[in-house]
Amino acid sequence: MGQGMGQGTETPPIESCEAGLAEKLAARRARIGIVGLGYVGLPLALAALRAGFPVLGFDTNPERVAALNRGAGTFHHIPGEALAEALRTGTFAATGDMARLAEPDAVLICVPTPLTRHREPDLSYVEATARAIAAALRPGQLVVLESTTYPGTTAEVMRPILEAGGLAVGADVFLAYSPEREDPGNAAFSTAEIPKVVGADDPASRRLASALYGALTIATVPVSTAATAEAVKLTENIFRSVNIALVNELKLVYDAMGIDVWEVIQAASTKPFGFMPFYPGPGLGGHCIPIDPFYLAWKAREFDVPARFIELAGEVNTRMPYHVVERLAASVDRTGRPFSGSRILVLGLAYKRNIDDTRESPSLRLMRLIEARGARALYHDPLVPVLPPTREHPELAGRGSEPLTAETLAGVDAVLIATDHDGVDYALVAAHARLVVDTRNVMARHGLGGPGILKA
Repeated sequence: MGQGMGQGTETPPIESCEAGLAEKLAARRARIGIVGLGYVGLPLALAALRAGFPVLGFDTNPERVAALNRGAGTFHHIPGEALAEALRTGTFAATGDMARLAEPDAVLICVPTPLTRHREPDLSYVEATARAIAAALRPGQLVVLESTTYPGTTAEVMRPILEAGGLAVGADVFLAYSPEREDPGNAAFSTAEIPKVVGADDPASRRLASALYGALTIATVPVSTAATAEAVKLTENIFRSVNIALVNELKLVYDAMGIDVWEVIQAASTKPFGFMPFYPGPGLGGHCIPIDPFYLAWKAREFDVPARFIELAGEVNTRMPYHVVERLAASVDRTGRPFSGSRILVLGLAYKRNIDDTRESPSLRLMRLIEARGARALYHDPLVPVLPPTREHPELAGRGSEPLTAETLAGVDAVLIATDHDGVDYALVAAHARLVVDTRNVMARHGLGGPGILKA
């Protein structure tokens, strides 16, 4: 049996490794380490704190670490009161020192898994985190990957890195996969209220991960392997991607027929069985739906199996910003002002309402496409005062939100509603904008209409 890297002591017997951690979890004495204190990791940290566990958070962003250690909230939709209380009692701390990964009893990984420019999985964050954990790994620790990825990542990528120092998974240390199920801004379902799928390739790891998440959430759903759990997460998001692509395509078809797709969906939703409403939009955003389906399509190629539905849905959803800008440009041109040289106010920069998350937001692509056609793209978002740097659109970083005033609205040629935040004065928009192109049906929901308000 191996030794912990850098520990220099004999590994305890297998039974004592599992039993010792199980006892700590049951008594809430296990320290939980969370790597990545973003939109997934921070709510998970708060859930662990509320369950009575001490938490040590890890993040490579020094500004975020400093803010969290001051008790300052870093996201609009995540309340900071519980975090501030945990700081006062000493049950929470954030750090950028990865050498401290030996301290937690369970390490939960919540790091990004983006796509490359060729739509292939980028596991660099997962691999770097696994290497950092391996450098500090000690017997009796549980490691759980939460980041969305393709089936096989935990076994094929994580496990070899963790075992490289001599510790055996399932005996000396434990490894599981439990996909995050966060829905930022959804007040109806907090982290603790969402059942947690847990998969592992050995019984001891599965038992320990189930015990941990059973203490944090309303229920656990154990599955037979880590790959099965990885597939669960992809299936959930592919389901949404395919259905959103369907309604986006229906929107284009019904627009050509002069039929309002929003009215169709509202009427179809009255059927009490066999129908679930999805809604069109200007494109997909967030870290899950625009990215996750391509992870499975990429992995399927290894087995020479086509993933036609997944890839077609991705194509339809990826084309929506282009359709929206075409509709916008044609609408501006019809007012007698050329689109090139016009000023367009994009209303809403976050990828969904009532949050400040701009990851993969279609608004960013809309702004880029607008400017590629010679117009100037401004934006207003009450939750995004300054545009943060992004991998795909670095040229937009640093731009600030315009005030939503009668003067601002009168000074632009069109308003493009891309995100339907609550709290925005849509009546003001209707009263003062020359042209409104609405991708979210929010004007109709507020009872606002007129010849200058168009759906796209």
